[in-house]
Amino acid sequence: MQSNQIKQGIFFNRYIFFSFLALLVWMPLPLASNRAWAWSFAEVWVFLLSAVLCLAYLRGQEFNSEVLRKAKPMLWIFGAWLFFLLFQLIPLPVFTIEFISPTRLLSAGSISTAKWFPLTESVTASSEYFLKSLAYVLLFIITLLLVNSRTRVKWLAWTIVYSALFQAMYGSLMTLSGLEYGFFIKKLDYLGVATGTFVNRNHLAGYLNMGLALGVGLLIAGLAQSSVSRTAKQWSRKIAQLLLSRKAQLRIYIALMTVALVLTHSRMGNAAFFIALTVSVLLALFLTRHARLIMAALVISIVIIDIFILSAWFGLEKVADRMQQTSLQTEQRDEVALYTLQQWQDYLVVGSGGGTYQYIFPKYRGPEIKYFYDHAHNDVLEIASETGILGIGLLIMSIVLSFITALRALAKRRDPLMIGMAFASVMAMLALSIHSFFDFNLQIPANAATFMVLLALAWIARFHNKKG
Repeated sequence: MQSNQIKQGIFFNRYIFFSFLALLVWMPLPLASNRAWAWSFAEVWVFLLSAVLCLAYLRGQEFNSEVLRKAKPMLWIFGAWLFFLLFQLIPLPVFTIEFISPTRLLSAGSISTAKWFPLTESVTASSEYFLKSLAYVLLFIITLLLVNSRTRVKWLAWTIVYSALFQAMYGSLMTLSGLEYGFFIKKLDYLGVATGTFVNRNHLAGYLNMGLALGVGLLIAGLAQSSVSRTAKQWSRKIAQLLLSRKAQLRIYIALMTVALVLTHSRMGNAAFFIALTVSVLLALFLTRHARLIMAALVISIVIIDIFILSAWFGLEKVADRMQQTSLQTEQRDEVALYTLQQWQDYLVVGSGGGTYQYIFPKYRGPEIKYFYDHAHNDVLEIASETGILGIGLLIMSIVLSFITALRALAKRRDPLMIGMAFASVMAMLALSIHSFFDFNLQIPANAATFMVLLALAWIARFHNKKG
């Protein structure tokens, strides 16, 4: 009887795990889940997974929660973040609003005579923002609970790599063939550049950066398992084995994703990839004792083969031209950033409310801003303007803590797989952080959810000890 219960528990756990992987594959498909119906569907999916895991725990099923216990600092930070978002929604006395956010009191207008009202400028928008944030935090916890073996770490990494590879091949095919279809609809914008099933090329670039980080991490993990070569003959033999092995497939996947990244013509997406790859390798060479020559050779091959040879055939010069042609006269993002900074100064401590940027920014933009901006094209400033110093401080703290954890994994771990996953996490955090100063990847549900999984992967790489 007990044996049957154990078998049922294992089957049930696997079912939940593969449902979790299916969610990660699904989210990029319907326009990166950046539509109300799509992100609502994804949220329900996450909430159901969480509810099922809670029910299983209450019925006596055990979970390996060692990594979750080690990640308590992150849980405290995320808990404070969610509490703060709720605090923005709770009606407060007028004198409290006046003390915390005088601008909110001024903007209240006719309702300022009321005795109580919330800090947020839009309860509806901030409620949606809270539900998204709750789903992301739960996804972080689900990752720590379900990715509890080396096999599952590989499954997770390969799932995201294959998902990014699909986006790369689909986006490249649509661009090179001239068909120009997105998610079952003909593209109206970003014609001639790769977008995959995303709407915006920059957001596809952000997603590809995360897929590339995991691809390079898996390649490092596989190469690091090989014995050390000391002679030229051993090195030549190892290179020949690599070219004939399954690792060569992964190397091809990385090349295809790099080509697609170039085809997006995303300036900062490409720059973030190159900078993040270079910095990550330098950090890894400094911190880890394993496979230093392999990592260095791998990066050199990516730079030479993928970036300067393959990418040159697919329009790398167009990306360079876009960078050279960028100026204060042709680019409005700098003005938008300055006006957003003014907006943040007025809502300095607690912000205008999660998700309210599109409603508040029109009051601050100057006459030279001709277009409607629902996002700031700068994640840091947008989040700061909506959640103030308290909100942006908590999120930066969570990323810095995960980054340090991944670096410690590089320095302390001896398991090649965990070294590779730590490298992937470091590279992804660097790439998305750099890109976030010039775009709004973290406002896109598919990218934000994948980023949360990679944050969790940093903790798994550091503290996971099981061999299974």
